Amino acid sequence: MTDRFDPIRLTDAAARGQFAVERFITQFASVWVASSEAGDGYTEAELAAAETALGVRLPAALRTAYRLFGRRDDLTRTQDYLREPPRLYLDDEDRVLVFRTENQNVTWWGVPVHSLHLDDPPVVFRLDRLGGAAHGWGRWFDRLSLACIEMVLSESLMSGEVDLCDNRGLDDAAVTVLERRFSRIGLPDYPLWSIPDGPPVRWFVDTDVLLRDDGRQWLWVRARTHEALERVRRALSGDWLMDAE
Repeated sequence: MTDRFDPIRLTDAAARGQFAVERFITQFASVWVASSEAGDGYTEAELAAAETALGVRLPAALRTAYRLFGRRDDLTRTQDYLREPPRLYLDDEDRVLVFRTENQNVTWWGVPVHSLHLDDPPVVFRLDRLGGAAHGWGRWFDRLSLACIEMVLSESLMSGEVDLCDNRGLDDAAVTVLERRFSRIGLPDYPLWSIPDGPPVRWFVDTDVLLRDDGRQWLWVRARTHEALERVRRALSGDWLMDAE
């Protein structure tokens, strides 16, 4: 896969259809993480068995994700957790099919049962503040395929070589530099699950680097080269947690 892979162009295209989403994830994984191989996904028989156990049909977008990369921990289970098909479940009220879990089990993502007939249904999430009162289910993305892009991008932030990743707090000055210096990718803004009523999550890109802005509070960076990471650190000078200098 060519090094000229363009996250901006492909995520814009992804907003227009599920096929483009599949293409984006395949090309992104090949260039930024590792190329696809046989055995990366679950078989139709395994997905059918999960459907039989649940008593519901999985939407096409979720089936596609499991078939393409459902066994790829580097794309699905580095920080938070795409549930294996046998571990999919319906919530206590049988209203939501839960397919992803936050790493401390305080947030869950799922598809409303009444939307399972759609090929690319909306995704909702629910937050339990570490044993406190749980929030109701809130909208995450309008399309599950876009939630899959978000999952792959987010998990890739944590799955690369340690010296190609970094993170730091944000203040108003750093946010201003981020917005001026880096380009947005075509993924819609979405809630920061830990502070759902605050500013949204936004993604930025530059040559060989991806950046995730968590609610104007924290910045995560994944680079393909050490030079690209150093460019980000220079552009956004401050207390980078992984910078040994």
